[in-house]
Amino acid sequence: MLRQLRETMAEPLASQERLDKIVNVIAENMRADVCSFYVLRDDGALELFATKGLDREAVHMTTLRLGEGLVGLIAAEAEPLSLENAPSHPGFAYRPETGEERYNAFLGVPVLRAGQTLGVLVVQNAERRHFGEDETEALLTTATILAEMIATSDFDNLIKPGSDIDLRRPRMFTGVSLTDGIALGTVVLHDPRVVVTNFIAEDVEQEKLRLDAALEKMRVGIDAMLDHGDMQSSTDHREILETYRMFAHDRGWVHRLTEAIENGLTAEAAVERVQNDTRARMLRQTDPYIRERLHDLDDLANRLLRMLTGDHQGIGRNLPDNAVIVARNMGPAELLEYDRTKLRGVVLEEGGTTSHVAIVARSLGLVAVGQADSIVSICETGDDIIVDGPAGTVHIRPTPDVEQTYIDKVRISARRRAHYAALKDKPSVTRDGVDITLLHNSGLVADLPMLEDTGAAGVGLFRTELQFMIASRLPRLAEQIDLYAEAMRLAGDRPIVFRLLDIGGDKVVPYLRSMAEENPAMGYRSIRLGLDRPGLLRTQVRALLMAARGRPLKILVPMVTETFEFQQTKLVIRREVERLKRSGDPVPVELEIGAMVEVPSLLFELDQLLPEADFVSIGSNDLVQFLTAADRANPRVSASYDPIALPRLRAIKLVVDAARRYGLPITMCGELAGRPTEALALMAIGMNRLSMGPASIGPIKELILNLELEPIKRSVAAAMSDGAESVTIRELLKDWIDRQNLPV
Repeated sequence: MLRQLRETMAEPLASQERLDKIVNVIAENMRADVCSFYVLRDDGALELFATKGLDREAVHMTTLRLGEGLVGLIAAEAEPLSLENAPSHPGFAYRPETGEERYNAFLGVPVLRAGQTLGVLVVQNAERRHFGEDETEALLTTATILAEMIATSDFDNLIKPGSDIDLRRPRMFTGVSLTDGIALGTVVLHDPRVVVTNFIAEDVEQEKLRLDAALEKMRVGIDAMLDHGDMQSSTDHREILETYRMFAHDRGWVHRLTEAIENGLTAEAAVERVQNDTRARMLRQTDPYIRERLHDLDDLANRLLRMLTGDHQGIGRNLPDNAVIVARNMGPAELLEYDRTKLRGVVLEEGGTTSHVAIVARSLGLVAVGQADSIVSICETGDDIIVDGPAGTVHIRPTPDVEQTYIDKVRISARRRAHYAALKDKPSVTRDGVDITLLHNSGLVADLPMLEDTGAAGVGLFRTELQFMIASRLPRLAEQIDLYAEAMRLAGDRPIVFRLLDIGGDKVVPYLRSMAEENPAMGYRSIRLGLDRPGLLRTQVRALLMAARGRPLKILVPMVTETFEFQQTKLVIRREVERLKRSGDPVPVELEIGAMVEVPSLLFELDQLLPEADFVSIGSNDLVQFLTAADRANPRVSASYDPIALPRLRAIKLVVDAARRYGLPITMCGELAGRPTEALALMAIGMNRLSMGPASIGPIKELILNLELEPIKRSVAAAMSDGAESVTIRELLKDWIDRQNLPV
């Protein structure tokens, strides 16, 4: 049957003629009275596309809704269904135009690709009989071939206007906005799926040998990675590979692959067939653990396909112009490996607004959207894509109307950027005379030239850990000096605040071994790690002092939990200063050391900490995370808490008021500062220094220039007083935004 199908697919036939011949081949070989093929349309209806045995007039006339009848049930559940007496089944839906009432025995299987249901393939017999497992498996194998034919053939002459086959139709995904802007471009899958072109086996035994060899090679590769020195400690990376190894040795998985080959598929087609079935089942599960294992199985299947096909295409490939990377998830180092001159955007199935890949995307000026569920399995490299950053929406294979709409939006956006550029030299002062200092958050020297474009007063936060995260080994002293010196050169006369190394938690540095932690966000990270590994801390401090070459230097200490930690860090810095003096090297003409407030316990030690500090910065990302006990990287809980609700805003105001008492400059360095409504809340409680991504400077400056701040300050102060909780801070600010007609 498979050989006949291959010959039929190779013939120069029209789409309908080919389908008609295919159902005849299947019916003949399955000894069935009926073979019918239903396609899932864009509107969710299953349309009868071809039949042998049912009335011909029903073709393209009979439809069933998803979940309706036996065919609709198979499509909805993506599971085969075998019945001896189909009309007696409670889900049976009679369609008189088909004449199907005279058939009893029924076997239907889903036609799947990438785990998505494309249609349903059915065989029927008049006499009652039971279709066995072998026959079900044979029909599933046939459905695999049919799915590939649908995905690659031209069905335009069969499809009514306004409908399309599900796999290649335009799709829209709603996720979470990670950055602003709009990107029109071409999909590049970060981990591209291997395209299987050879489906039907010539020699079953040879295909089984190929599978065994590929499995062994894959297992050896996984074992080698686990034996690598970097993996000897229990890290997240090791746990992932351990999961891979468990699946790679799973007998049930290997048995299903072998069974698919025995039914006539090549080894690579068998992998795709089994993974299709697995993906279809697991996509219908709600358990997040099951869904996470689906990613593991997808990655493992893709790894095995690469072994079988020799396709080892990776990041080093050439990018098209206006490339948009689509991935399940990725680290900042992986994003930085791409050619930034051709990159326009990034779309992730995971990833929140405070994830580090989102922060790097903002630094690079990329449009980014996260939490676009299942987008990797729906799109292909080369598809047209539109990423709407502010709306958090992604359009795959957009229609001409949608594309034109976004082309118009891009033109408007370009005019808006020109408008913001015209504001760069204007002082950021409110209408009632309150001076607000606007600064950049940065971590790459590549985005420092944007200081000239935005007119920002300086860099309020330079994340030094990005250099460590993108390196394959610990950066040497000279390499660190070069980076910091270049950053200072690009900043020119503007101040730049260097935050000491903030790694650990979700900022993984693979070459630094660490023990597995149940809650890494509250574990061995940041200044705790630096004080525990004084050589690492001293080297970075020395690099910063030497890079300054006598110029003023600002150093920010992250994740301070108690005053003692800050004092210990200052002691390390002073010793390095004395060391430079003894060696005759220049020391900074002015050295300021600041503390980052992002741990709630520090709110109760402000009177001990602030006299020790030269300035204060607030890291809202971690502070809000710890105040709400909501993991900022977990979208299921992180979106449930308003960061400017009264409890969080009161905590931030404690720090603002304390800094004012001690006469210290205070800067907000978290993501809140770059969002207009949140920035307005911060200004209303007395925060006059805001550090944000470069793209946010223009919108926030325009807000400031149109703002009368004092009445909003009084209103927010009244709302924050005890018992005055009739409206939320957000609702209160929205009212003021409307009253003052503020641009947000």
